[in-house]
Amino acid sequence: MITNYLIKSVSKDSTNYKNERIRTKLGYAAGVVGIVVNFILFTIKLTVGILTGSISIMADAFNNLSDAASSIVTIVGIKLSNMPPDKEHPFGHGRLEYISALIVAFMVMLVGFQFVKSSFERILHPESVVFEWIPFILLLVSILFKIWLSRFNKSIGDKIDSSALKASALDALGDVFTTSVVVISFFIARFTVFPLDGYIGIVVALVILYSGFSLVKETMNPLIGSAPDDELVDSITEGVLSYEYVTGVHDLIIHNYGPGRCMASIHAEIPSDINIMKIHDIIDTAERELSEKLKIYLVIHMDPICMENEEIKSAKKELDKIISYNPLIKSMHDFRIVGEGEKKNLIFDIVVHSAKLNKIMSEEQLKSEITNAIKQTHPQYNCVITVDKDFR
Repeated sequence: MITNYLIKSVSKDSTNYKNERIRTKLGYAAGVVGIVVNFILFTIKLTVGILTGSISIMADAFNNLSDAASSIVTIVGIKLSNMPPDKEHPFGHGRLEYISALIVAFMVMLVGFQFVKSSFERILHPESVVFEWIPFILLLVSILFKIWLSRFNKSIGDKIDSSALKASALDALGDVFTTSVVVISFFIARFTVFPLDGYIGIVVALVILYSGFSLVKETMNPLIGSAPDDELVDSITEGVLSYEYVTGVHDLIIHNYGPGRCMASIHAEIPSDINIMKIHDIIDTAERELSEKLKIYLVIHMDPICMENEEIKSAKKELDKIISYNPLIKSMHDFRIVGEGEKKNLIFDIVVHSAKLNKIMSEEQLKSEITNAIKQTHPQYNCVITVDKDFR
């Protein structure tokens, strides 16, 4: 309820979360909330840690302080990522948001390393932990705060597609676990003299390290170049195919320049006998409408396909039959016959399962198998094959 109220207050009831202005405002709001909540939790836990002499509680406190700093980094990252394109960065600065999420991850890991060391020292030189009910209750309340903050960040992160906020949501969820472990160990301390606090401190620190490592892995993927979202791929493919005279699509490439900043190119197959001005107008319309609808920059390349020639029809039918028996091959496109007389080239592309290629056979073996199958019935044909790899 509080989350929905804050979102509505900031976005003025608009649900167009991909709008740059609304996205920025929601990102700022989430960052400010993160700073306030985490600083309050840091103050509470640090006070409790000092009063009780618990290293694990103080470790958890400084983990919250790093979270507050992370929220500041998130705000700065969103601000910088919204800088307009310039000469050096013609597609904008959207990837800075991924870098800010990466900084958050390294800050989390730094806190983890520090408290592995502090907790190990506590094991070597144990100190008694004083249990009190009021600090215990305050720690329980801090868990509820973190549960809410995790849900809050995830809700806004999903709406505006922010890697930094999704990372913060995951970090907050990890904090729920670590604080729960700290609370349990704090409660057990009233019944035993065993130096449990140091061991729990190491557990908390290791969980913090793992959380940081997971965040590094998640935020590095889009920076390195991760596979595009399946939903976006399907939307582009189905969108282009919905236009008149487009009979097939292939060679879709998507470049991610940050949340809401994607550039895509795709080849659209069209009949070769269509008036060039007419089909050009259709392709221009498709580029413009789909770019607006999907919030991307789309470029469509036209591939004229001739299927009226009887020789082409017969050869393609024969080739379709050959490749249908191969589990590696998903589809074929750009089929054409080039040359005259007795020697002709069949030129075409095949799309293969990338994960299966080289497990069943190599790329060269695959080409050779198709060529040999064609030559058994049509020795005059030479195959010129391009292999496209599908990573889905």
